[in-house]
Amino acid sequence: MSNLMTFTQVTVEIFKTNVGNQQLANKIITDLNQLYPEYHINFDLEDCDKILRIESHSGIDVLGIINYSNLNNLKISRIN
Repeated sequence: MSNLMTFTQVTVEIFKTNVGNQQLANKIITDLNQLYPEYHINFDLEDCDKILRIESHSGIDVLGIINYSNLNNLKISRIN
């Protein structure tokens, strides 16, 4: 029997936003979790860039996130 460990690759994307309060951040997290239930999503609103962080084991639909922001009059842009 082998003692090989299996590692799954995690993709992380970081976005700069204009989200100014926790209530809006919670709504965005709820909306995105409905669209992408496999994503782990959180905000760092104390950061000057109001960071949205998304983590996934199956890739991240960056264009889908940007489209969501445009449809909801938000500014969300990927940080490279």
